[in-house]
Amino acid sequence: MQFGIFSVGDVTPDPTTGRTPTERDRIKAMVAIALKAEEVGLDVFATGEHHNPPFVPSSPTTMLGYIAARTERLVLSTSTTLITTNDPVKIAEDFAMLQHLADGRVDLMMGRGNAGPVYPWFGQDIRQGINLAIENYALLHRLWREDVVNWEGKFRTPLQGFTSTPRPLDGVAPFVWHGSIRSPEIAEQAAYYGDGFFHNNIFWPADHTKQMVELYRSRYAHYGHGTPEQAIVGLGGQVFMRKNSQDAIREFRPYFDVAPVYGHGPSLEDFMDQTPLTVGSPQQVIEKTLSFREYAGDYQRQLFLMDHAGLPLKTVLEQLDMLGEEVVPVLRKEFAAGRPADVPEAPTHASLLAKKGSEEVTVA
Repeated sequence: MQFGIFSVGDVTPDPTTGRTPTERDRIKAMVAIALKAEEVGLDVFATGEHHNPPFVPSSPTTMLGYIAARTERLVLSTSTTLITTNDPVKIAEDFAMLQHLADGRVDLMMGRGNAGPVYPWFGQDIRQGINLAIENYALLHRLWREDVVNWEGKFRTPLQGFTSTPRPLDGVAPFVWHGSIRSPEIAEQAAYYGDGFFHNNIFWPADHTKQMVELYRSRYAHYGHGTPEQAIVGLGGQVFMRKNSQDAIREFRPYFDVAPVYGHGPSLEDFMDQTPLTVGSPQQVIEKTLSFREYAGDYQRQLFLMDHAGLPLKTVLEQLDMLGEEVVPVLRKEFAAGRPADVPEAPTHASLLAKKGSEEVTVA
């Protein structure tokens, strides 16, 4: 099972000091967080994509390419890549290039995005969000798998005899997760292609997550990719830890109360009760994260949001030390216990390349 972190890259004032980081500060902090993730033994770093304030990661592959040059093991991903407002041709090119630069340590998460004003900035209509996601990904899927593509659709100009360059590393397309919070159409899309489904459940109660994951698992089996239990599932989460749970709650509360994503809403206690958010001791984080398996089954990837809401970099790095030293080693052991042998691990470039080789041998 893979463990990692994702960042939405918000530029938020620290409510305890009133200081707002510059955009440069925030970008540099995201890089430092990624490097720390590898240092403490995590598997994945994922960056969001945003084109509106108060966020900075408008060019994920630029950032991930820089991080690739400074890391050796870390899988570089997104959370999410906007399949609705990006040109699928450019996505195909950018992530294939990143694949080569990172020696295959790349996958990505497709998403529609939740900022309505972004759509017209890129010549699109938010009312067509689902249709854009479906059509654009169908084209992207072909661009990585067919050397010459002839294509015509509704939302971009046709392609005649087009070859996306560079071609995917070793002829293996980057693995794709389809990220969604509430759209069954996206779970269906992930199942249709046999791709991964990432339910970013940080805002939602367990019963909603269970319903979405079960839909994806059943449709994955329907399309003949394997049993429901073999479907590739990822989950989100958010934690803040101190040795003493009361200290964690006292320190995190001012950040929670003004957070741009969920601030000014339910209380911290209510939000912890109703969602995966865990503010407390490392043991409490372990116990709550292990409970995800009760409603999501054996899954492949767990990503935590650690740097939201104006938390200073020093604090985030302290959190990552605790996550890597005290939490993840226990989670690895406990999640592995009793995991059925036929439940796959999260796909990597190496595993996809091996699968491709065995399929070619079988055909031959």
